[in-house]
Amino acid sequence: MRTFDLALKDLSQVLREKQSLLFFVLMPVVFTFFMGFAYRGAVQPADPRLVLGWADADGGALSQQLYAALEGSSAVRLVEVDPASVARPEPGDPAGVPSDMAGVLIAPAGFSDKALAGEDVQLTLLADALSTTGQSLYQVLRAPVVQVMSAAQIARLDVETLEAQQALAGEDARDAERLAAFEAAAQAWTEARQEEAWIRVEKAVAAEPESAPLGGNPYNQTSPGMLVQFAVFGLVSSAQILVLERKSRTLQRMITTAMRPWQIIAGHLLAMFALVFLQTALLIVFGQLVLGVDYLREPAGTLLIAVSLGLWVSSMGLLIGVFAQQDQQVVLYSMIAMFLFTGLGGAWFPLEGAGKAFATIGHLTPGAWAMDGFQNVLIRGLGLASAWRPAAVLLAYAAGFFALAVWRFRVGEET
Repeated sequence: MRTFDLALKDLSQVLREKQSLLFFVLMPVVFTFFMGFAYRGAVQPADPRLVLGWADADGGALSQQLYAALEGSSAVRLVEVDPASVARPEPGDPAGVPSDMAGVLIAPAGFSDKALAGEDVQLTLLADALSTTGQSLYQVLRAPVVQVMSAAQIARLDVETLEAQQALAGEDARDAERLAAFEAAAQAWTEARQEEAWIRVEKAVAAEPESAPLGGNPYNQTSPGMLVQFAVFGLVSSAQILVLERKSRTLQRMITTAMRPWQIIAGHLLAMFALVFLQTALLIVFGQLVLGVDYLREPAGTLLIAVSLGLWVSSMGLLIGVFAQQDQQVVLYSMIAMFLFTGLGGAWFPLEGAGKAFATIGHLTPGAWAMDGFQNVLIRGLGLASAWRPAAVLLAYAAGFFALAVWRFRVGEET
């Protein structure tokens, strides 16, 4: 009971301080949001397609068909622009291209009617013909433009054939037949592209699909990362209690009572563990309910890592409290531990993207194993079995820190 009384005394002493809420809840939440926004680009990468301005002054059948063909392209992304706002330099001249576009394709007025009538009419592409981007645009546009123009040629040949057979009476009949023949030829080209797409899909299905970065949610990285970081940083308040007890001679008086040294150590350790575990539980609930981080997909695995994390961090906090002689030293040692174990441990960025050598060094720290345990559940979709190894490593570090703290405590009492 004395051990529990000491733990309750530590808890009440820490929680009475106004800055406790700031360190234990508000700062982790704010940093989690901030880091999540920083990683949002990794989960939602920018569209890699070339941006092509589409200036349609025609609005006819050919320009509509060409727009439909380009809209389904995986190489370009169309952005409609007002034809009247586009400068008209020579084709290939990039002077009229907005800075946020790779080029502008202009369909002139009367383009469809003239092309179907067999008159000489051309599309205009404004792009830097000497640049890689400009050359890529030319290659991308070659196939759809050829298909649309070939469909117009087929329509003209169809009308000429029917006229030779005197099967068409009047200009309206010729126009209707020409448009119908163009639409039929264009539809044939569309079906041909779809058949090619089906072949690509079958090949893609045969291959193993790549998973979305960070499981599709940037907070799968930042939520456990900030949880680990502030679990370490939150020890400043609890570790300072040992320093204050030593400075006020309270610790020395407790040793002269019936309490044994191990009970004193256990009481302080229990209080630190309760603080860390409470903070961890609050941040897990926040991540689950607000950020969409599915900690409860494998609740047993999450609980195992959370308990192991609490024991490691509280043992380290106990060690800091035993070694530190002044309040400033508690802050210094806690900051060093936070930056060392979280920076190298992958709390700020995924170790997988930092290179094999850095990842190997990072896994010498307990922070990396804590992140592995959480991300095995959150990102890799693994079960309880994947949490045992990280938990075992964290418990080994906890036992080591606890043994050092007990040894230092005994040495300090002997001296």
